[in-house]
Amino acid sequence: MAHKDTLFRSAAMSLTQLYISNEIGREVVSALGEIGVVQFRDLNSDTTAFQRTFTKEIRRLDNVERQLRYFKTQMDKSNIEMRSHWDFDQDMLAAPQANEIDELTDRAESLEHRISSLNESYETLKKREVELTEWRWVLKEAGGFFDRAHGQTEDIRQSLDEDDAPLLRNTEAEEGRANGDVGQQQSFAVMNIGFVAGVIPRERLPAFERILWRTLRGNLYMNQSEILEPIINPETNEEVRKNVFVIFAHGKEIIAKIRKISESLGADLYNVDENSDLRRDQIHEVNTRLSDLASVLRNTKNTLDAELTAIARSLAAWMIVIKKEKAVYNALNMCSYDQARKTLIAEAWCPTNSLPQIRATLQDVNDRAGLSVPTIVNQIKTNKTPPTYNKTNKFTEGFQTIIDAYGTAKYQEVNPGLYTIVTFPFLFAVMFGDFGHGCLMAMAAAAMIYWEKPLSRSKQDELFAMAFYGRYIMLMMGIYSMFTGLIYNDVFSKGFTAFPSAWEYPDDGRPEVTAHLKGSYRYPFGLDWAWHGSENDLLFSNSLKMKLAILMGWCHMTYALCFSYINARHFKSAVDIWGNFVPGMIFFQSIFGYLSFCIVYKWSVDWYAEGRNPPSLLNMLIQMFLSPGNVDESEQLYSGQAGVQVFLVLIAVINVPILLLLKPLWLRYQHNKTAAKGYQGIGDTSRVTHATDLDDDDNADHRTNGHPNRDDDDDEGAMITENIDEEEHEEFEFSEVMIHQTIHTIEFCLNCVSHTASYLRLWALSLAHQQLSVVLWDMTLGNAFTMSGGLQVVMIVVTFFFWFMLTIAVLCVMEGTSAMLHSLRLHWVEAMSKHFIGEGVPFEPFSFKLLLEEEPVD
Repeated sequence: MAHKDTLFRSAAMSLTQLYISNEIGREVVSALGEIGVVQFRDLNSDTTAFQRTFTKEIRRLDNVERQLRYFKTQMDKSNIEMRSHWDFDQDMLAAPQANEIDELTDRAESLEHRISSLNESYETLKKREVELTEWRWVLKEAGGFFDRAHGQTEDIRQSLDEDDAPLLRNTEAEEGRANGDVGQQQSFAVMNIGFVAGVIPRERLPAFERILWRTLRGNLYMNQSEILEPIINPETNEEVRKNVFVIFAHGKEIIAKIRKISESLGADLYNVDENSDLRRDQIHEVNTRLSDLASVLRNTKNTLDAELTAIARSLAAWMIVIKKEKAVYNALNMCSYDQARKTLIAEAWCPTNSLPQIRATLQDVNDRAGLSVPTIVNQIKTNKTPPTYNKTNKFTEGFQTIIDAYGTAKYQEVNPGLYTIVTFPFLFAVMFGDFGHGCLMAMAAAAMIYWEKPLSRSKQDELFAMAFYGRYIMLMMGIYSMFTGLIYNDVFSKGFTAFPSAWEYPDDGRPEVTAHLKGSYRYPFGLDWAWHGSENDLLFSNSLKMKLAILMGWCHMTYALCFSYINARHFKSAVDIWGNFVPGMIFFQSIFGYLSFCIVYKWSVDWYAEGRNPPSLLNMLIQMFLSPGNVDESEQLYSGQAGVQVFLVLIAVINVPILLLLKPLWLRYQHNKTAAKGYQGIGDTSRVTHATDLDDDDNADHRTNGHPNRDDDDDEGAMITENIDEEEHEEFEFSEVMIHQTIHTIEFCLNCVSHTASYLRLWALSLAHQQLSVVLWDMTLGNAFTMSGGLQVVMIVVTFFFWFMLTIAVLCVMEGTSAMLHSLRLHWVEAMSKHFIGEGVPFEPFSFKLLLEEEPVD
């Protein structure tokens, strides 16, 4: 029996083989998709997608999915809201029967035909409405120009005398000489003048005018005016600004050329009668047709909206059902099909502890189908590396995602996600230590957790979705920040005065600059509030936080390095224990463990009581390597320090060649020893090459009636253990192992120095956050409190608004994001590099839940 699955290691996995009757293959795979604990292996990897068994069904479902997307597009176009899938009963979203899928397919086909017909009719009518609207504008604008051109207004007669209308001026003069005063009433046809009237998009009008002028060499007269109302394009549903134009020119060839240029630039040309009476009849006819068309459009739109509204009530459920059905057939295409027995053979990875659940699920499917032939489950032994599956819940999922973003852990290695739950928010809080800011972050996270269900069902933008996904991480970061804020005694850059200070000033006479301790009394918790506002506050907190950062880095890396021992012990690799962990740990502790000890020891001694200044630890560490055995009297911490430091340096130096050579030499010795005995296991007959080879004659005794042997009284979930040797072992190359170990040794030794220094970011960001809080307070609310009277009240209200908004935007959001990224770096690089193997394959189960999360329907 497998051990209980925990977050400490990935779940124990089993490679299973399923023999499924073809009659219930769809139902079995659908049931496995609901529980979501099975990852199918593709047994048809050499077969193209078009040659697989269920390609026809998938293509049919693709067509239905296309139709449903078409409905969704039309609903968005008409601003019709789709009913959320959360409003449906989960039983309705379960995989339906095959006949229900057929009914849904036929219904989608008929609905698509009806919607497309209504939509095409509506778009045709809409286009006609646009055309009539533009024609009406042309008749209105061009008609006025015709009236003025015939001499009915004085302004046009004056314009004929100007240089910008030579064509009409010459024509009118010639006509006047031939017919006297009656020439003004003659038609343009008599004068051999043609005209083109139409509508063109406003942004194309300048180019249109230039092309006409250059093409016709100025032999035209053009008038244009703006259409005040925007024209709606029925195809894109966008507003388009257009202008009406009328162009006059001599000759039919020039008029034909003008028409071609107009159409090439997207202009719509319309027929306009120059006779005012006929033009009046045209306008009346257009208005009548527009009125009738508006009525038909309204009825068509109402019918279309009614159809789409009816579809919107069930569209989300249909989309989910089709997605599930399509996923089922994709999974079935990964199975091998036995034509003789009409049986589907599937191979799948699953957690070992989930095997009883899988067996019970398959038993339920068989009972509902009423089949006498059960579904057989074989548990297969294999040396193929299983996928890595770390079981999580909604609290641990965010922390595990942080680790998985860096890489997938090797199967059964220690999962860094476990200790990340504590160390990630804590290291963040060390840099973000402020009780007030931690409260704001914790309250925001608590609000998202309290309204978790409605928020998860609502539409979220990208930034809020990230914050909502990490709401439990934010909660932990806020709580830890409140704790470190109490330790630092910081709340919005101010200090708590919960306990009396350990420092006091003299009561009599002028107060001294230097405060004195109150005997043996010490501040009971955290940092004494008397340090706030003191002249040497920054100097004191600098020293304190810098040393704390080194201690925390040492603890974090030592803790992480211990997991390399746990991994080596779990994988039964003694050479990794003695060749990597032991020399690496000794090297690290002899240098930086000693430095951490010196920091604590220095804190424990009252140096001024001994009459000397505290020694510099940085100089001590440098001299420890540059001049071993020599310790200046001013830098001495304790007696016998020189001998201890020489011993530690020797231990560190000795362990470097051990770290470099022990593992490669031992592996070469083991390889030579094995090679001397020759290759073994060639004649091993207990091995079965592939689970689908059970039909061979050599394995005939393993089956009965097409299935592996099982007792008659066994239930349908009986398991038969087989062995599949699928991976070839790589040939041993001493040079490659030596190069790899050399790189590991160099990186480990150098990283011990660089990674320890990297933890100083805890000190730097903590000071930066504190000083930024002080500056923000002094520049906003601090100034308001220096005033008096009614002005102070006004300034407090005004500056509080700026202070609060900047606190949220700068200190909580920007500074919080920065601290989070630095904490992430400390885990990915400084801690995980000490033990993380990686090289794992993520477990990707066939799960309807995950499918709908990746491709939401709303």
